[in-house]
Amino acid sequence: MNSVQPIRIGFLLLAVAPILFWMLLGVSWAQQAPVGVPPEKAQQFLDLLSDPQVKTWLEGKIPSAAAEPPAGSPVETISSWEAAIRDRINGLMGAVPRIPEELARGAAVVSRDVNSGRPGLVVSILAVLIAVGLGAEWLIRRVFARARKSGANENAGQEILSEIAALLTFALASVGSFLAFEWPPLLRKIILTLLLAFIVFRVVRAIGKLLFALSGASGIADQPPSAFESDAARRFWLSRISIIAGFLLFGWAIVSLMPALSFSNEVTRLAAFLFGLGILVTAVEVVWRRPDKPAPLVVKSLLTLYLVVLWSAWVAGLLGLLWLGIYSLLLPPLVRGVGDVAQALATRQRTGPPGIVLSVVIVRGARAAVIAAAVAWLAYIWRIRAAALAGSEPGAIVIPGLLNGIIALLVADLLWQMSKALIAYRMGLGPKDGSNVDELARSGRLRTLLPIFRNVLAVFIGAVTVLTILSGLGVQIAPLIAGAGIFGVAIGFGSQTLVKDVLSGVFYMLDDAFRVGEYIQSGSYKGTVESFSLRSVRLRHHRGPIFTVPFGELGAVQNMSRDWVIDKMTLNVTYDADVDLARKLIKKVGQELAADPEFAADTIEPLKMQGVDSFGDFAIVLRMKLMTKPGAQFTIKRRAFMMIKKAFDENGIKIAVPTVHVSGGSDNAAAAQQALNMSKAAELAANKAPVGL
Repeated sequence: MNSVQPIRIGFLLLAVAPILFWMLLGVSWAQQAPVGVPPEKAQQFLDLLSDPQVKTWLEGKIPSAAAEPPAGSPVETISSWEAAIRDRINGLMGAVPRIPEELARGAAVVSRDVNSGRPGLVVSILAVLIAVGLGAEWLIRRVFARARKSGANENAGQEILSEIAALLTFALASVGSFLAFEWPPLLRKIILTLLLAFIVFRVVRAIGKLLFALSGASGIADQPPSAFESDAARRFWLSRISIIAGFLLFGWAIVSLMPALSFSNEVTRLAAFLFGLGILVTAVEVVWRRPDKPAPLVVKSLLTLYLVVLWSAWVAGLLGLLWLGIYSLLLPPLVRGVGDVAQALATRQRTGPPGIVLSVVIVRGARAAVIAAAVAWLAYIWRIRAAALAGSEPGAIVIPGLLNGIIALLVADLLWQMSKALIAYRMGLGPKDGSNVDELARSGRLRTLLPIFRNVLAVFIGAVTVLTILSGLGVQIAPLIAGAGIFGVAIGFGSQTLVKDVLSGVFYMLDDAFRVGEYIQSGSYKGTVESFSLRSVRLRHHRGPIFTVPFGELGAVQNMSRDWVIDKMTLNVTYDADVDLARKLIKKVGQELAADPEFAADTIEPLKMQGVDSFGDFAIVLRMKLMTKPGAQFTIKRRAFMMIKKAFDENGIKIAVPTVHVSGGSDNAAAAQQALNMSKAAELAANKAPVGL
């Protein structure tokens, strides 16, 4: 398994803790009801509500209250926020003097309804249950240890399996032992809650140990060593994760049990804020003392201030600001950390299309799952905490539409990444050695069509995603699609050249006129086909320049790379040459080239002389023919000329070249030389003459 960056794994586990803590506390506060009301007062309240006069009075009051318009101006909104924060803070401060009284009342409830007059009953029961669970876990670990000694070598999968089996055995043994007996309701709730917190705490520690161990023992030669290879770094991160998990889980357990022990909501919230303060202090300590990646002083100070502001927003009840700050701080490293772990797992998958699909699903799906979970929790928070916004008609449409739009984007990204990976894999597969002509043609056609299909698929996925998001936002997409069709017709009339290029490209592809890698010529354009778009083709000239030619301008295409090519050549020999011998020598050269391993695979018909083409002014013109695979004729022809020249020289056959013969006596030659000298002297004298004469 690839080593994962330590900051990402640590911050990943560190990031999950506050989110889960606030999630659990939010659910608890959303569902809990005021407690501590005596039963006789509750009965009096119900009797009062059943009174006919009270019902009539309430029916007259409720419509008038509902008819009052909500505050809409920004000033009124800010004022209401300020008043709510002030009331919340005052309520919390007012609860501080009541803490001793409520602690005494809670202790009395524990002594009367939980311990039944026997101090330490809860602690004793928990100790016995944990001991039973640890004993069962020890037996399971012994069984796995014996299996490893007698079986194959231990790997990461076996270690994970044994750890899961041990923790599951502990949970079943401890919880099952407790549920096997009858207990008072309050005692049952307290024991199960604390036991669940302890089990989850052990699971978090086990996950941390396993990830750190796998990260520190990657064993990859080309990768830099992980910071978790240091025992000090592993101990630091594991201890901080354990502290945060302890504050999170046992804080949740205590806070969720406090209402059942007659604690008020304000005191319960104070306890939750104190546990959150413990998480805040631990997070700040991690910022300042992290051993793997020290940051500048300014960054540490700003991050500390940021964490304090988030905790203060939680205390003040500004949940919108709180979750916005949490997401902006934790979601990017959380997504990166999950992506790194998923990538490390995906590299162990097999190759081929199934392996590629599985790797993409693991990596992109893991990141999408994190974002989807964040969106789902945000939807829950907005539904519970932002009822004023969601209760309005625009809010009821826009908020779910935005959340559904994020999910649609995640699904579209997963589909696109999967399709792109499969297309890239198929394009990277070249023809196998020894492939026949049909297989080569099929491979070339796929390499030509797949890029176009990829572009069309991207446009299609993007269009469907946009329409899905608009539909989720309440936009009627049926008129939009109809209007887009009419608009498309209008654009088609206004851009006939573009439409012509696109349609011409479609028909070129249907006719299989050319493929990627083939050499074509059309008018003044020629070159090797490098790539396509929906509108044009890119041609690489053999001297280097690239032509981007619209399909509508290609016209008739000469494909010089299909099936075979015939190259016809001429050769001039003197009139005294033996033509029959020249024919035999050329035929022999062609047979030798066809038998040469370098040219045998590309030669379809060997070089041979077709006969005498014509009698020229100075030579007999011989005509030759060679059939090869496209592109190979140039190399074979050059080698053939060299071998023919050598064979002709050895057999006394001369290659004819044009010559000029000058006839006449020596007097004429001397006169000509004298005239030439006189003309040169006159030209020299003219060059030396002054200008203007």
